[in-house]
Amino acid sequence: MSTTINRPKKSVAVNPLKLSSPLGASLAFLGLKGMMPLFHGSQGCTAFAKVILVRHFREAIPMSTTAMTEVSTILGGGENIESAILTLVEKSKPDVIGLLTTGLTETRGEDFLGILTTFRKNHPELDSLPIIFVSTPDYKGALEDGYAAAVTQIVTTDYSKSVESALATPALAQTLTQKTRVTILASSMLGPGDVQEIKDIVMAFGLSPTVVPDLSGSLDGHLGEEYDTVTSGGTPLDELRHLAESCFTLAIGESMRGAATALQQKFGTDYEVFPRLAGLQSVDRFLMRLAEIANKPTDVHLLEPLQVPERCNRQRRQLQDGILDTHFYFSRKRVCLALEPDLLYQVSWLLQEMGAEIQAAVTTTKSSLLENLPAESVTIGDLEDLEDLASGADLIITNSHGKAISQRLNIPLYRMGYPIFDRLGNGHKCSVGYRGTLEFLFDLGNIFMEAEESQHKH
Repeated sequence: MSTTINRPKKSVAVNPLKLSSPLGASLAFLGLKGMMPLFHGSQGCTAFAKVILVRHFREAIPMSTTAMTEVSTILGGGENIESAILTLVEKSKPDVIGLLTTGLTETRGEDFLGILTTFRKNHPELDSLPIIFVSTPDYKGALEDGYAAAVTQIVTTDYSKSVESALATPALAQTLTQKTRVTILASSMLGPGDVQEIKDIVMAFGLSPTVVPDLSGSLDGHLGEEYDTVTSGGTPLDELRHLAESCFTLAIGESMRGAATALQQKFGTDYEVFPRLAGLQSVDRFLMRLAEIANKPTDVHLLEPLQVPERCNRQRRQLQDGILDTHFYFSRKRVCLALEPDLLYQVSWLLQEMGAEIQAAVTTTKSSLLENLPAESVTIGDLEDLEDLASGADLIITNSHGKAISQRLNIPLYRMGYPIFDRLGNGHKCSVGYRGTLEFLFDLGNIFMEAEESQHKH
């Protein structure tokens, strides 16, 4: 059964669900160490993205802007880009700059490659500073599209001009020789807590993961020794320079397929896409692939049964027990979701496996996953569409903007996606792997249990 995709012909978004693609790209850039995202546009474009991320993570978010004015918009923004980069180099000393576009500069039709070529010619002293450029017009795509485009640019940028050799870092040199390296492409559905869980799982197999982008190092909410004007953690440049030495790419989320393909074309690295990483079967599949990679160098014929760390086996048994405990509360429950495509796919299939029904699915942008959801139809729309479809449901799952709908319809709300500004700890929440799946099932099971109790009272 394929899912019908509805696109309402409304001339305006009411109660928008969608976040812009520049915001998505800046989120991906924030997963690199020593990074400063630079928005080429007006100050308002940057402020909008910054406010949303600051409220969601409750952290200082490094971001800068070329501060286009009416005059520079008409005459061209080449000089603004040049002076912005030079100011950043002088004041913030970033290891890498992520240059992204906005609706304003895309509509004008700026010649970015020309501007950057001229900049490189005029400032050879900055040859070692990587500038990753990504085109993200506000009027096209959503957060997931901008994020995916940025990740593709991150993995295809040539870092060879950077002066310091990565092998000057003894720790990395050692890792390169001793451990099997794998690349993990982390989609926008994975928060810092999810990325940390995936890294822990991969390292439990004795593998060395390079996560692109690694939000667990930069947006996980930790107090640094001193105030940083750029990201204090994330994927270091040294690791990006050595992506060619990775033996396999694990892409988490369908939106990472483009970046995985780009890595394969550039370095010949095989890849596998895992559209979701929540639920017993999907986590099993991920662990079996890790076991194959970990055992491959030593066991050519794989005659021995694949070894999985005891920690993972125990977590799997805990999840099985958790499924038994919670499935009574999920059975026949009607759930309405409004999430980005990757996250929508992961959550809706997990709910379906638990016996719940997807009453309504709303998303922000097109994706190949939408045709294969456990729902009759999916709407590419806004939160007004969700409200129209949600009547009589048992649960709504969307971001904090769904709160008013949940109150009007008297349906419980479980917050997911961006932004969540009325809950603490968004940088630590985990909903992937056996452990994250278990947490998610308990969270929802408790909501359903509470709703049943209040119904009996009335």
